[in-house]
Amino acid sequence: MSHNQTLRGFATISYWADDVQAAKKWYTELLGIAPYFERSGSDGQLAYVEFRIGDYQHELGLIDRRFAPVAAVPGLGGAVMYWHVDDIESVLDKLLSMGAREYEPLIQRGDGFITASVLDPFGNVLGIMYNAHYLEIFCSFQTK
Repeated sequence: MSHNQTLRGFATISYWADDVQAAKKWYTELLGIAPYFERSGSDGQLAYVEFRIGDYQHELGLIDRRFAPVAAVPGLGGAVMYWHVDDIESVLDKLLSMGAREYEPLIQRGDGFITASVLDPFGNVLGIMYNAHYLEIFCSFQTK
């Protein structure tokens, strides 16, 4: 049996938007940073922006919905990707104040684990989570 893990880590998450310029502005305000990469389509309209965020500089891509996979259907999907946050209540309040709508309220999932999720103004599910395990792993890498 191989000891190499098949899924080695989170690389990029893509969120779709009909108006990438508006999505760029909204996420720039939320994250407090500008995207590090942008690309326009052949029509000159902004088609893709990418942010590097978090402790491991994960990629968050905002893509014009016209480039979504053919089989993608409008509406909410079945998966929620949660971003670790240190203060889940204040981040949830900020998201709601910026026009996001509650998808799932704060839920205590066990000692040290709280989740919530919102719909961003572009129809994507944005999950946030206080995750004690994330902090343990992050701290263990910081001490090596």
